[in-house]
Amino acid sequence: MTVRPDGPGLSRRRLLGLAGAAGLAAGCASRKKDSATPSPAARGVLAANVNGTLGSVNLAALRDVSATWLRGFYPMPEADRSDPAGQAAIRNLLTAGERGYGTVLSLKFPYGHRPLPSPGGSAMNAELGRLDRLLPAVMNKVDILAVGNEPFIESRVEDHGRLNAFYQALARHVIDHRSRHFGARCRTRIYMGALNHLDRPAWRTPATDRWMEFVRGTPAVDGVDIHPHLPAPQADRAYLDYVLPRMRADQNFLATEFSLVLFWKKHLSDAAPPEFTRRYGMRPGIPVWQVIRQAVARPFPQRKWDDFLLACPWFAENKNFLSDQVTRFRATGRLAVAAYGMAQDSAMVKGFGPESTPWLLNSLLCPYTVQRGQDGRIGENRTWADEFRALQTG
Repeated sequence: MTVRPDGPGLSRRRLLGLAGAAGLAAGCASRKKDSATPSPAARGVLAANVNGTLGSVNLAALRDVSATWLRGFYPMPEADRSDPAGQAAIRNLLTAGERGYGTVLSLKFPYGHRPLPSPGGSAMNAELGRLDRLLPAVMNKVDILAVGNEPFIESRVEDHGRLNAFYQALARHVIDHRSRHFGARCRTRIYMGALNHLDRPAWRTPATDRWMEFVRGTPAVDGVDIHPHLPAPQADRAYLDYVLPRMRADQNFLATEFSLVLFWKKHLSDAAPPEFTRRYGMRPGIPVWQVIRQAVARPFPQRKWDDFLLACPWFAENKNFLSDQVTRFRATGRLAVAAYGMAQDSAMVKGFGPESTPWLLNSLLCPYTVQRGQDGRIGENRTWADEFRALQTG
């Protein structure tokens, strides 16, 4: 990663996001990372989400989209490889914080193909040991720490009955570390993250109820994270209707991932719009997924990518999704931080076909489907990038 010494400056969104009721002076003080001053709670922030690519994040790209907050996740098995403080992912996140960016780190415990540990056992002790290696590097340095990334996806269905005990033990260990080393003056806020598919009745279960009972009943937890990847515009309502009544009045929510990706997926086999195919000499009736695959094989000029997306009615009719969604989140008065996908990565484009999940349509930056500009800048999804920039100050 190339880190430049100049950060984003004291943006209005950064100040409003951190200062809250404490005022602008507290927001400025928090930039100094003074361990004697707790960080004010974030309010209504929109961050750039890089998921598991913290190790290659580029602050120049963050500046290009006017981002003032950064979110990523850390796979906990990485703590076995070396001291987390020396790993690129953690170094880059902390460097961003030192440059003035707000920071959110989600802790990922990948148990999709093996049994969840039981508290008190050797496997559980191994996980607590990983926390003990990571927490000294990030506690009182990152603004928000989310215990869990997508627990109900990153575990086996047959283990969901034991999931709460596992994550509660992890959360208590994190809370205890914060209390012992920093007390009430710690800048790092703790959330439980993140619930998925709450728009589907089958995903609202006794285990998710227990998840929210723990959130509500644990004073040291500031709230819960949700990941509304939606099958239709405004389907986020089911998420908010589920989590908001189950939290204390002083708690807030994160939405460290959100998108219309499941809605986009419904349209991959649609015929590409005829006005687009005529303009660019493409085969009439070519399906959307094949157009995308062509862009992956030979990235389009910026104008062609823009024209393709905005010619598709399912995209054009939702071109204000980012603004609309963030506005709904903020209107609750309970949003701490929402985070939107920063950039396409190699996993999004590999073997792209009609059954792929089109994450690449969500990204602000499009290095895999759009040519670089003559000035060397990475291509964008200009619809989302322009909305993201506007939402930093509005």
